[in-house]
Amino acid sequence: MSSKVDYGKYDFLGKAKPFAAVSIALTLLALVVIVAKGFNYGIDFAGGTEVQVKFEQTVEVSKVRQFTESSGFKGALVQSIGSAEDNEYLIRLGSIIGKTEKETNKLLNEMISKATDGIKTSFADQGAIIRRVDSVGPQIGSELKRNGLLAAFYSLLMILIYVGLRFDYKYAPAAVFCLFHDAIITLGIFSLLAKEVNVQTLAAILTIIGYSLNDTIVTFDRIRENVEHPIFRDKKFNFVINRSLNDVLSRTILTSITTMLAVAAMYILAGGVIRDFAFTLGIGIVIGTYSSIYVASPLVLVIDKFKKAQA
Repeated sequence: MSSKVDYGKYDFLGKAKPFAAVSIALTLLALVVIVAKGFNYGIDFAGGTEVQVKFEQTVEVSKVRQFTESSGFKGALVQSIGSAEDNEYLIRLGSIIGKTEKETNKLLNEMISKATDGIKTSFADQGAIIRRVDSVGPQIGSELKRNGLLAAFYSLLMILIYVGLRFDYKYAPAAVFCLFHDAIITLGIFSLLAKEVNVQTLAAILTIIGYSLNDTIVTFDRIRENVEHPIFRDKKFNFVINRSLNDVLSRTILTSITTMLAVAAMYILAGGVIRDFAFTLGIGIVIGTYSSIYVASPLVLVIDKFKKAQA
């Protein structure tokens, strides 16, 4: 057996510093965008009523907006869904709050009837079809928003505990920051593009966290195996990390490509909330693959050096 041991084909850690600067800059930029622009919350979180309508013939978005204004729906938002050939729109109406719950329900039903009946009458020649009507009260929306944030927080907390017990506590902060990095950048892109943030978006973010964690755990497991391997016992920790990243590189790339193919199929062939879900996953797969190599593993090395310096 040859005594010469190579760290692998690619020197990932040799390029870690510029990539670390890019990651920090992107994370801070995403936070700034989120704070400055906020999110375009869907009715799941903001409350209100959404009416999805499809026309058999071409209808300009200006005509739909003109209908909402003439019908007295102040502040109504009209959004095109899919391609221009689909002739499908989403009309978002504001929340209505009465003095009592009974009065609120009555006012809400009257508003929905006015909107749907008005669409069918005003666009009868264009073949208006009401696809769906969803309503969420403002209190329920606030509760869903809070529960969503708690779900993300508790998932990161449990991951921190699990990775700390499964490996070592120098791995846990790296894994959690990696997942935070992925989620924040994805949400920053959503805020920048003013894309709707709803329950489906939250589900996609949690899926991204799970996907990225799986990729990171595989890398960490290979690092631990190589640390304990007789060939690498005399090698420095940065050498072992580099070799481990090269060992799992083909697996990481193949997993990302095959997953991206499935996500691309959903994005191209599906529509509505499924397309938005696929869009979120697509961003997360790219960022998660990158962060498992250039965020999580270099952070483990930094924490290891810090622990040795404190010893």
